[in-house]
Amino acid sequence: MFIAKVTGSVVATEKVDAMVGYKLLVVEPYRVEAAERKSLATNGRTFIAVDMLGAGKGDFVLITQGSSARLTPETKNMPIDTVIVGIVDRVHVDDNCVYSRNE
Repeated sequence: MFIAKVTGSVVATEKVDAMVGYKLLVVEPYRVEAAERKSLATNGRTFIAVDMLGAGKGDFVLITQGSSARLTPETKNMPIDTVIVGIVDRVHVDDNCVYSRNE
């Protein structure tokens, strides 16, 4: 799994039947900033993820990719590579809170 930030959405009115009704979001994976390890920093990539939870722009989410993205009951028959499986409330690294949804 990876932490990613929702940065946008994708509208696709034509898609395979298995994906009808599912929201597609643009997500940007983040990592712990290497120097001081007190914040999250983008890794510069973006993916399109199927949203299973109702995430929104600006939310930090947990994503899973590859064949693991098709292991949930909802996604087992979908042709996807990235799925949102959690909405992040807090991230702690060492003794530092590097992200809090409420702040």
